[in-house]
Amino acid sequence: RIFVLGIGFFTLCFLMTSLGGQFSAKRLGDSPFTIRTEVMGALESRGVLRRMSDMLEMLMKRMDILARLENSTDFHRGDEARFPLDRFQPAAGLMERIQAIAQNVSDIAIKVDQILRNSLLNGKAMEGRRDQCEVPRDPKYPDCAGKVEWMRARWTSDPCYAFFGVDGTECSFLIYLSEVEWFCPPLPWRNRTVAVPSPPLPRAQAAFRRDLARLLELIGTGKESLSFMKKRIRHLAQQWLRAARRLEQKLAGRQRDQKHILIHIGFLTEESGDVFSPRVLKGGPLGEMVQWADILAALFVLGHSLKVTVSLKELQSHLGVPPGRGNCPLTSPLPFDLIYTDYHGLQQMKQHMGLSFKKYRCRVRVIDTFGTEPAYNHEEYATLRGYRTNWGYWNLQPAQFMTMFPHTPDNSFMGFVSEELNQTERQLIKANKVSSMAVVYGKEASIWKGKEKFLAILNKYMEIHGTVYYETQRPPEVPAFVKNHGLLPQHEFQQLLRKAKLFIGFGFPYEGPAPLEAIANGCVFLQARFNPPHSSLNHEFFRGKPTSREATGTAVFQVSSQHPYAEDFIGKPHVWTVDYNNSEEFEAAIKTIMRTQVDPYLPYEYTCEGMLERIHAYIQHQDFCTTSSLPPSPKTKTPAMQSPPSPLALSPNATHLVWSPSAGLAPQAWPPVASLQVWVSEPQHTCTETCWRHGLVCEPTFFRFLNKEEVFLQLSIACDSTEYEMNHLYPAVAENVHECYLQKEPLLFSCAGYNTKYRRLCPCRDFRQGQVALCRDCL
Repeated sequence: RIFVLGIGFFTLCFLMTSLGGQFSAKRLGDSPFTIRTEVMGALESRGVLRRMSDMLEMLMKRMDILARLENSTDFHRGDEARFPLDRFQPAAGLMERIQAIAQNVSDIAIKVDQILRNSLLNGKAMEGRRDQCEVPRDPKYPDCAGKVEWMRARWTSDPCYAFFGVDGTECSFLIYLSEVEWFCPPLPWRNRTVAVPSPPLPRAQAAFRRDLARLLELIGTGKESLSFMKKRIRHLAQQWLRAARRLEQKLAGRQRDQKHILIHIGFLTEESGDVFSPRVLKGGPLGEMVQWADILAALFVLGHSLKVTVSLKELQSHLGVPPGRGNCPLTSPLPFDLIYTDYHGLQQMKQHMGLSFKKYRCRVRVIDTFGTEPAYNHEEYATLRGYRTNWGYWNLQPAQFMTMFPHTPDNSFMGFVSEELNQTERQLIKANKVSSMAVVYGKEASIWKGKEKFLAILNKYMEIHGTVYYETQRPPEVPAFVKNHGLLPQHEFQQLLRKAKLFIGFGFPYEGPAPLEAIANGCVFLQARFNPPHSSLNHEFFRGKPTSREATGTAVFQVSSQHPYAEDFIGKPHVWTVDYNNSEEFEAAIKTIMRTQVDPYLPYEYTCEGMLERIHAYIQHQDFCTTSSLPPSPKTKTPAMQSPPSPLALSPNATHLVWSPSAGLAPQAWPPVASLQVWVSEPQHTCTETCWRHGLVCEPTFFRFLNKEEVFLQLSIACDSTEYEMNHLYPAVAENVHECYLQKEPLLFSCAGYNTKYRRLCPCRDFRQGQVALCRDCL
């Protein structure tokens, strides 16, 4: 009896659960494209109700028979006849409950049957609508018909379309193209509840952090490259925290919104090959990992909310990528204010975000070691003018690319940090320097190949040390008189630099962090001068990179040496750049360096505080999701569309233009317009060089203020004609024919590039001492 009662009870529970599952799994409106499925699901639910009612009735009858049988048996047990009443009291109660439930289920079944009949009729009517969908003709949606045609032919090419409910019918195409994508107008018969926008919640405020332990957890484990970055962060932790306290004092309690930031290090993903991690312990390049470690530390210390990924699967999960091959938009709005990635990560995002990539690419910041010039970034222009490379044509704002050194003002200078020394450490270094000790810049044996002549001269005066990686035997490229320490951990390499007098480069690698670390530890850096300067036009290493680094005679930022930043921004006595093909000049430089006393030196922009300043300023002020429009070209102007008068005025000495005090301050302009000066270049000079020659920095965000006909008149430049064209050298004037040109495409405003035919209008600004990326009032 107990067994039968238990079976009955659990059968009841099972049936109720099944019924609930049927309804929960088949809720009307779960998917906008499953009308036929919903009706079938409802019919199945009605059948379950009927079966449940029948089973409950059968269970009740069997329990009634069992009760009568038990009563009959107990009647013949004499003295035990008093027990049946007590024994069956619970059973009788359970039977009453089952009977009541059966009656309720029967009533429910009748009501559900009525509802589902109406639903079926409505479903048939809706099905008729689905079969009658026509492509709307709406001039506001000119691409709708073409997109529907594409969907007819290819909707099965990616499972993501089925994920969003596309089933091959015309209506499912239109629903997808109007509600998931935005190529077609909304269908009038769709029941879409327009959500009333709620007022935005107040943003959490960023607070400087005092502990980096949580960051180390965020970075994760499993790769040698990640272990390297975590070791570096631990080593510099106290310097980061001290720098944060100093910046906090400078900002004096200024409010800062906390940003949600995704950091996706694409070159460390397995899909991109991750060639770096296996080489961390074998002398491979570490510059990129040094920079990424410092970016992570800076963003975290500034108090922002971070997610860190080094795998494609994690990237897809964080972005909300639907299942499939990446042709569909994200399943929900992007949850991140900013995304820091590299070229590999950028390509992965484009492949998997569908149309959402175009929508959200303004939030991306690309860590780009050597930079991307506007001429290479603009896809159409790069294709037409021969600037197309494997890495360019992204149509981003050029300032979204962030470089390791400030060699191109068109991009944002991100940088990295070198360790700062306290006064005690500086004194110890000066006391322990060995004037006859040199360390060679190059951990790979191939860098030493063919350098025997330089090494022989250097060996006459100094003891030479190397840090070349090897596994079993000494690399043959390293001469026997060189004391090779093998690959050293970072702190041991720093100790070696603190003893050495000279850190010498052999021309490669280009623009790495090691020379700055050597100078910061009291070394003199000796490097080769390149004649002619290296560029994408004449050197294999730069060929294919989205930057020309064109030489213009005396221009800064060109690759005239192994480390242009050290040559141009630091210089003697810390940096010596000589012609290695001239043995006498090379030998004389070594002798002079041995006699020269230098103190450890680190440019402010490569300190923790300097990097925190830059990243703070970029996050607070750079906004690439709202763009300013150019004035209409002369062919499209109407009297009502005349551009406003120029906000510029001639300087007191009449040599250049400045921001007019009467124009007021431009709203939302960053850098502040008060720092603007407009100079006219010489025909053979870029705007980068033109500004630098006046002690200023070219600022491409100011081009929009001088891309006006009136500016030529203010500078006394005669223009017989003025044309708007797409050219990365404009605005400019061809003086020999009195033709003036204005920029048609804002993405092509560029500080780089020159042509002897043109004199360019160049926007320049001042900069903070030791912080070229920021103007004096930019912080």
